[in-house]
Amino acid sequence: MTADRNIPRWRSGTLVTMFLLMPVTDLRALPQSVVLEYENDVIVGEDRWYTNGVRASWVVPASGRFHDFVIDLGDQAGLLKPDSELSYGFSAGQNMYTPRDITDPDPPEGNRPYAGWLYFSTGVGETHRGGLRRLLLTLGAVGPASLGERTQKEVHRALDTDMPRGWDTQLGNEVTAMLSFERLWRVWQADGNDGWGTDLSTHAGATLGTPYTLAGTGLTVRAGHHMPKDFSPPRIQPAFPGSLQFRPAERWGWYFFFGVDGQGRAHDTFLDGNTFRDSRSVARNPWVGELMAGLALAWRDLRISHTFTHRTREFQGQDEAQRFGAFSLTLQW
Repeated sequence: MTADRNIPRWRSGTLVTMFLLMPVTDLRALPQSVVLEYENDVIVGEDRWYTNGVRASWVVPASGRFHDFVIDLGDQAGLLKPDSELSYGFSAGQNMYTPRDITDPDPPEGNRPYAGWLYFSTGVGETHRGGLRRLLLTLGAVGPASLGERTQKEVHRALDTDMPRGWDTQLGNEVTAMLSFERLWRVWQADGNDGWGTDLSTHAGATLGTPYTLAGTGLTVRAGHHMPKDFSPPRIQPAFPGSLQFRPAERWGWYFFFGVDGQGRAHDTFLDGNTFRDSRSVARNPWVGELMAGLALAWRDLRISHTFTHRTREFQGQDEAQRFGAFSLTLQW
């Protein structure tokens, strides 16, 4: 179908609305998926700064008349290819941040403030010829409403570890709203006859709003045997999220991966403090880089992954880089 550039304005606006009402996803013609993610610095023997993140997602491929309508509208607007595949779903998650010493009830100035973030995301992903575009809307809350204090204390109580004592100094209650766009390309791929393979993908994206306003780009290399078809395992924001879904190449497969990301951050509520009220804060570093390495295994409709992340210093006064581990599980049917 040839795109008509003289489309009514209401159609362009309708398409944007559809994008915002449909959650993020990844690969073509995929089944429904449930994705569980867990990030924590205790995995690498630490308990500070970005200390915990969890997210649960449900992803459903678009189909039927609604899907056909969005594809047709996007084609006319020149925003979607006529053979594009769309999927939708939703995510809910929680992040927690603490200073270096969680036993101090009144952390001194220069320490990262206590903060929690409870959020819900919805968006749309379009896959076409080995590439991926995503638009994501995230609404949430920071402050006591995020339940960060309660969550961390209950976990530490269950594990019989040091109790965090400084949550009375956390950021105040505030609603957050954030719009994100990301594009991924598989720029190189080499496959052997015996199932071994490697590939290189790149991505670029931007986020506008609170708690984050940033832009970034990065590269990911994968190498393995009967590699599941994805763009590396999922990750929790502010990292670019990888692939929520996958397609297994064989009965089972695996790959190692290595990635590098760079971000320029214009705003970070968890460092800059509350947007509309006074709170604790620290001086944010405008440039943040990450190195990631890990392993992903896929068997039929199940994928599990482990990722190690090394993140450069995010604020002035942070005496060393942040390190944390992550696990993810994807189940499809």
